[in-house]
Amino acid sequence: MSLNRFALLGPLLLFLGATYLLPLIGIARLSVTEPEFGLSQYRAALTDPLVQSVFWRTLRICVIVTAVSVAAAYVLTFLWVRGGRLARTFAELAILIPFWISVLTRAFGWLALLSNRGVVNTWLQDLGLLSVPLAMVRNEFGVVVGMVHFLIPFAVFPLATAMRSVDERVLMAAQGMGASRFRIFWQVYFPMTLPGVGGAVILVFVFALGFFVTPALLGGGRSVMVAELIYLRIFQIPDWGLASAMSVILMVAVGALLWQMLRRFAGQLR
Repeated sequence: MSLNRFALLGPLLLFLGATYLLPLIGIARLSVTEPEFGLSQYRAALTDPLVQSVFWRTLRICVIVTAVSVAAAYVLTFLWVRGGRLARTFAELAILIPFWISVLTRAFGWLALLSNRGVVNTWLQDLGLLSVPLAMVRNEFGVVVGMVHFLIPFAVFPLATAMRSVDERVLMAAQGMGASRFRIFWQVYFPMTLPGVGGAVILVFVFALGFFVTPALLGGGRSVMVAELIYLRIFQIPDWGLASAMSVILMVAVGALLWQMLRRFAGQLR
């Protein structure tokens, strides 16, 4: 039986090895051989002020995006799982429709809404609420808005799994003991859904670390994140060694983060 399973999984493992493992090995090799053999590119990536600032900016944006996305997804998922018929329909549309729109289209949509001559600034100025347009793109605010909009639906699914597994008898018991709705939510319901929150945090944060299109368009080159810097180092400022070193550091960081979080939530996620 085990041999048959291996025979069935063999082609998939070969495909994954060819498409993921071999390029990863190639990137790791470039990081220690370009322009010369050694760890100089890793030293540069860890000590260069520009690279450090980009890493810290990426971490800051990812933490903000993760917090906002998971909080918004929690409310949306709560409506989807426990709301009335109208609320569930609204929540389903809010979750599904974004999947039908490409990330590039969404980014251009936010540009049309938030730019200096966009819909929002035009309306506010026409209403006399603003004399000069608000700077809502080509900065971190625009990047956060675009990334949150993209990532909320991804955070919904682990949260929905956790919420649907909540034992209604526990909630009824708390209600029977005289607890208020507020207390039932914070002391009973929310702790029971923490595994879903942990899964959503992992998913959103890892996705956010690798974002490229949205920060490039909505940041306008002023809020460069790691993925965009790697792209620039490969295609505009040819420095394959440093770009490869940054890629390896990012992958190791993501792997370490996933390992720590999975250790923390392993028993709860099963």
